[in-house]
Amino acid sequence: MKTSQTPLTDAVLMAQLLERMERGGHPDADQYRMVVRRLADKLGRVNDVAALNALLEAHPATAELYENINYQHAGLCRSLLDASLAAEISARTAISRAKQPTSHDAA
Repeated sequence: MKTSQTPLTDAVLMAQLLERMERGGHPDADQYRMVVRRLADKLGRVNDVAALNALLEAHPATAELYENINYQHAGLCRSLLDASLAAEISARTAISRAKQPTSHDAA
């Protein structure tokens, strides 16, 4: 079944469907896998980088799928760095505090 004439339009339609499914459409596992497979295929056919980025910005579930598909090439390149950086700083601070001697250690 052909839904449109361009890979971008097909990708947008599939991305919208995935978002609805993610928000509680209660699909069965086979239906979900089919949508994800088709969307992954459509994403691979989009040649316009600006349009692809706009699509990924507008559809978080699709952005996560895209990131997972391309993980071997770029890691978690679309994930927000602020959260990761804050977690790393917090961990370093906690480790630093744990290494500092306490008043009980000096006695």
